[in-house]
Amino acid sequence: MDSEHPNQAAAMEGQEQEFLELRHVNVARGERVVLEDINLRIRAGEHVAILGPNGCGKSTLILTMSCQLYPIVRRGMRVRIFGRERWDLTELRRHFGVVAPGLTGTELPGERTATTTGLNAVIAGFFSASTLWPNLHVTNEMQARAVEALARMEALHLAERLVGEMSAGEKRRIMIARALVHRPRQLLLDEPSNALDLAAQRELRETLRRLAGEGTGLVMVTHHLSDILPEIERVILMRGGRILGDGPREELLTEARLSELFNTPVRIGRDEQWLHSW
Repeated sequence: MDSEHPNQAAAMEGQEQEFLELRHVNVARGERVVLEDINLRIRAGEHVAILGPNGCGKSTLILTMSCQLYPIVRRGMRVRIFGRERWDLTELRRHFGVVAPGLTGTELPGERTATTTGLNAVIAGFFSASTLWPNLHVTNEMQARAVEALARMEALHLAERLVGEMSAGEKRRIMIARALVHRPRQLLLDEPSNALDLAAQRELRETLRRLAGEGTGLVMVTHHLSDILPEIERVILMRGGRILGDGPREELLTEARLSELFNTPVRIGRDEQWLHSW
């Protein structure tokens, strides 16, 4: 997406009530079409869960929302993000944060950068880098915003801790803090509880509830009912690259609908505001 207007902040004025509009979107990975005829609108600040079995296209949908994958160009196809069809990607990615499912790769430092601290890993999020390489110029504002993001995650104690010495749950906090440094209105989370033990999952859910309460919109991809926060009122069901259902959680999170979705008998239990399945 190329820049269409020099003043993109002004262009967002009046459009900020809508985060995403997808119309007749098809996405291919290699020679295989993974998403077929996707029609979807998400308001800015809305809390949404995208639920479906492995391989149904959930992660591809997140990659499409964040412009890491592009739709097949066809007549009638439309992608609008914050009301615009064309963006400079560097500018666009300041308006939402993405938390990938893994704990390594390009998001956090690997063995070659084992001396990176939690604070530096968060600051590096401004540059979409895994660590603060010598050629990167860090401003005082970046430093302050990184500290702010760690504080929002209740992770200031990790600022000087080496990333390589952190637990999976601590690394997840750092990854979310990286996504928060631009103070985004919308946070995209792909399987956020992957690789976390039970204690870390509980901490993560409490953190996400706090962010939702502060006004940060959440779009969460998962196949675990226990990941769906009480604040999430809208659920999207996906299978085979298509959206099968989109509506209130009370209508879609039923044993009959989930048994059909996952093609296996599903039982649902409730613990206060939380759901679990077996």
